[in-house]
Amino acid sequence: MEIYHNTPRANLSGLDDVPSPSIDHQTVADLIERCPEAGQTPLHDLPDLAADMGVASIWIKDERNRMGLGSFKALGAAYVIAHDAKAGQAKGRTYVTASAGNHGMSVAAGAAAFGASAVVYIAETVPEVFADRLRGLGAKVVREGAIYEDSMAAALKAADDNGWDILSDTSWPGYFERPHRLMEGYLMLMREAIAQLPVVPTHIFLQAGVGGLAGSCAALARKTWGAAPVIVIVEPELAPALIASVQAGKFVTAKGPVSNMGRLDCKEPSLIALKGLARDADVFVTLTEDEGTAGADLMQAHGFPTSTSGAAGLAGLMVTQTALGIAADARVLCILSEGPA
Repeated sequence: MEIYHNTPRANLSGLDDVPSPSIDHQTVADLIERCPEAGQTPLHDLPDLAADMGVASIWIKDERNRMGLGSFKALGAAYVIAHDAKAGQAKGRTYVTASAGNHGMSVAAGAAAFGASAVVYIAETVPEVFADRLRGLGAKVVREGAIYEDSMAAALKAADDNGWDILSDTSWPGYFERPHRLMEGYLMLMREAIAQLPVVPTHIFLQAGVGGLAGSCAALARKTWGAAPVIVIVEPELAPALIASVQAGKFVTAKGPVSNMGRLDCKEPSLIALKGLARDADVFVTLTEDEGTAGADLMQAHGFPTSTSGAAGLAGLMVTQTALGIAADARVLCILSEGPA
């Protein structure tokens, strides 16, 4: 575990032309609520877990069945494709992406819903169960490379070679419009949680891969509640892309072997998310592999089976409680971002 306090806020170089995360949650709601599968996901109040952890409240925003796709990612790429469809621009297109599993599911589902095609590149380490689920939604699945970044490079080449539309959940210089809109889709999650919560949380723990979920949720939390909640960003120590970038004051590519927190195992941050989190996050935390497993085990013990990625926010609470001085009157919000692998 490593803890980095983002105080004073990081002053990042090289991001002047990068947009900040959207906070336009009403536009998201207006489009997503038209979808037949767009039911609100539950917010669980877990008093037994809170008692075990010695805090006043723990709320879990449960994304394991978002739109029947198994994770919060359903709100992202499918939302972008829905925007294209609204403008009459989706039918017949081929969307190509790289994914560790869940983002690809959203691309595949959105493409199938609006008469488009999906091609999803995955790394060798992505479980075959995710590949099968992607194929079940009609996507063509291509394995390429040992890590996510390798499959992303292959997807970019395929887009250039075939005239396909790249639809990534991360952003880089010159590629902002689609990932900015994709992150906007994630606002629906936090919009719902804000309405569901009985009181303002004192702490919010957000897991991060490239940072899209965390960046969107943190931006809307700050718009709604100001400085009140302590926002903690949680990453695997084997993929510390955000914490390393904030510490360095610039974009950094992290190094390390593959993490068992597979959907968080991203070595390069999204520039949009990085810019937003440098402004909005109070603390950045990394988890060891064993700490990530402990979080999933604790969720399982309380009746919420998930993966190490899905429970990483709770794992962050577990390992930082003493170091951050999280007291008995704390009210904590975590995101259960996906179902079991």
